[in-house]
Amino acid sequence: MPNGPLSGLTVVDFSRVLAGPHCAKTLHDLGADVIKIEPPRPDISRAALPKNDTMSYYYIQQNSGKRNVSLDLNHPEACDIAMKLCEQADVIVENFRAGTLAFFGLDYESVRKINPRVVYASISGYGQGGPLSHRAAYAPTVHAESGFTSTLLSHLGADLTSDRHDPYSHADIYTGLEATIGILAALHKRERTGEGQYVDVAMAATMLAINERVHVDLSGVDLGSEPPALGPSYSPFFTTVGGEKITIATSVVSSLSFPLYLAAMRRADLASDRRFLTPELRQQNIVAFYKIVQDWILTFDSLETLNAQLDEAKLAFGVVRDIREFAASEWAGWWSAIEEVDDRAGGVARIPGKPWKFSADSLDHPGLPAFRGEHNREVLLELGLDEGQIADLVARGVMTSDRVPGAQ
Repeated sequence: MPNGPLSGLTVVDFSRVLAGPHCAKTLHDLGADVIKIEPPRPDISRAALPKNDTMSYYYIQQNSGKRNVSLDLNHPEACDIAMKLCEQADVIVENFRAGTLAFFGLDYESVRKINPRVVYASISGYGQGGPLSHRAAYAPTVHAESGFTSTLLSHLGADLTSDRHDPYSHADIYTGLEATIGILAALHKRERTGEGQYVDVAMAATMLAINERVHVDLSGVDLGSEPPALGPSYSPFFTTVGGEKITIATSVVSSLSFPLYLAAMRRADLASDRRFLTPELRQQNIVAFYKIVQDWILTFDSLETLNAQLDEAKLAFGVVRDIREFAASEWAGWWSAIEEVDDRAGGVARIPGKPWKFSADSLDHPGLPAFRGEHNREVLLELGLDEGQIADLVARGVMTSDRVPGAQ
């Protein structure tokens, strides 16, 4: 049995690509046994680049450690097997368009009749009801409709003719995490009531929930001369004497942080400089003030001494690194922030480690990424089917698998 605070829980994962798989991966990392149900036409993330000759590293990152059963739900027998798994599940995760699993009789209302303790989470673009529930949704489209894209372009000084999208699927990852939170809350209530429930999670609602500046845009309040927190003066970049690029996580012009810069530089005299008397004037003269700060930073011969003086003034800074540099850092090694997983092709995939440490629980290595259908036989034997029944299901195409030694 896996280790972790969720050890003993069984999750059936019908999802694919990212939001649902990331939710189920989080539950697996916390100790749950996750069984991924994959159709003969596989999860398209298996084909993402880069990949080896067996599977993509994208797939490995989101699915390592899950057991895999491949069912063609167009066969009634496959739906029966899926329902048997759901009958024994503590949690079900799916991220199809609203109503898809109802077509196969695997929706929440059908499952709860035989498993009233189940916590069933559906992840979609706009929820399971309402005017947009029928629409397909992917991160870029939800980013666009939820205000994220326009804010990003404004921050970058770009416009809609630039064809620039954020390269990361925030809506998928954040929604996967919000679904995990909802599932854990429902499991907690189940401990008191004995009853499971349905958790409906929308990507569009998530993008509003994780946007800490929605209140500003909707308030209609005139901020006056105070520059917006996401303007060009926010978290500026500087260069150190050693050539490192750093960023300081506060504006150089706002009324709250400008005094902190003066304190760090021991330049109280600048408070009475006519160029810098108000946020509006500081914004107009930002190049001059930026140069003052930059020249001061170049007087430090090490990051340690610079950090000491910035920290004294309550200013935080970070060195601009790429992922490889950060993964090789002393901190990443101490935290085990990167884990190595067998890529099933004779090599290893390096994927993110776990973001938690528990005082009373140990967490397992992620485990192997499964080939499609690799655990067909294992899981069906656990359900009580015999070898002859399994062989018959394989022969009729109810269950399929990729080429993997020992898989049915």
